[in-house]
Amino acid sequence: MAAQHSKCFAVLYSSVPGLKVIAPYNAEDCRGSLKAAIRDDNPVVFLENEIMYGKSFPKTKEIMDENFISTLAKAKVEREGNDVSKVTFSRKVGSALEAAEISEKDGISVEVINLRSLRPIDREAIVKTVNKTHRLVCVKEGWPQCGIASEVCAIVMECIF
Repeated sequence: MAAQHSKCFAVLYSSVPGLKVIAPYNAEDCRGSLKAAIRDDNPVVFLENEIMYGKSFPKTKEIMDENFISTLAKAKVEREGNDVSKVTFSRKVGSALEAAEISEKDGISVEVINLRSLRPIDREAIVKTVNKTHRLVCVKEGWPQCGIASEVCAIVMECIF
C-alpha cells in the first residue's frame, strides 16, 4: 500500500473522547457493525483494512437477514482454546486464527478473541479470556508504542493483577 494507506490509525481514533471505533474482520463484522454504526446516535469511525477488500468470507442466512445487526462494543470468540489467549482486531484476526491452527498441531490450544470494537473496548471479554487461559498474546499491526495492545495489557493489569 502507498504511504498514506499503510498505517493503522486505530489508536489515534480510539483516543478521541465520544468517538466509537469499529475495526471489522469478516463479512459478519462488516455487515452487522456497519448497520449498528449507522443506527447509533454517536459518531462512529469504521476502520476498514483495505488489504481485506479482496478476501472472501462465508455468508450465512443469519448474517444476510435484513434484521441482522451486531452489538457495538462486544468482542467475539472466534476460536475456543484453553492454553493461551490471542486478542486482536481487523486483519490480524486471520493471522491469529492461522497461528492457532499451527499451534494446535503442537498440542497448544489457542483462544482467539476478535475485539471488533476498539472504543469502547470489551473489557469483560479480555478479562474473561485471560482468566481462562492465564496467558495473553496481543496481535496488532500498528506502531509498537501506545497502541491497542498497550490498552489490552493495561486492562489485564488493572483487572486481574
